[in-house]
Amino acid sequence: MLTRVRMTRITKYTHSCVRLEHDGGGTLVIDPGIWSEPEALVGADAVLVTHEHDDHMDLLRLKGLGIPVYAPKAARIPGLDFTGVVAGEEFTAAGFRVTAHGGRHARIYGELPDCANLGYLVEDSLYHPGDSLHLPGRPVETLLVPLQGSWLKTDEAIEFVRRVGPERAYGIHDGQINERGLGSLNGWLTDQCEGRYRWLPPGSSA
Repeated sequence: MLTRVRMTRITKYTHSCVRLEHDGGGTLVIDPGIWSEPEALVGADAVLVTHEHDDHMDLLRLKGLGIPVYAPKAARIPGLDFTGVVAGEEFTAAGFRVTAHGGRHARIYGELPDCANLGYLVEDSLYHPGDSLHLPGRPVETLLVPLQGSWLKTDEAIEFVRRVGPERAYGIHDGQINERGLGSLNGWLTDQCEGRYRWLPPGSSA
């Protein structure tokens, strides 16, 4: 029988990086990219990488960590020793039960970029989609919703929240937005997501 752990803290860092801590002491970091703060990885027990783009994966930092790193099996990450994961696979990282979803990065133009992308459902509770809007296929308590990207429109972000229907949603993938744009996006999601949405500034926790 699998025992569910209770997340005691979610900390948001710049762009798509989040740090999860549970009551047993384990710390899991998702998508520590080149724009995220180095302190996100201090004391981490494992890392999940949704895909190979450097705004989600700082290769030099990950090479020096010496802790388990999980990434899509098809990801092209030269020089990094990582555990390859495929959609539908369930595994344990830093004491958290994780299920992988999706498979491909969202389309920008034509067939580009065409790289593997996995969303991670942690403890059947929190879902990080990476660079896609693949639905987790089940209710979740906490949804991390991308706010901006070359592959994303605002109505798609709003519909993603509404279709998943989480108890709460926090914005991610916001590293390229200035203050005016961020204010507009936060306003739209706050107004249209039925009270579920909240933006966490980098370094803040919930």
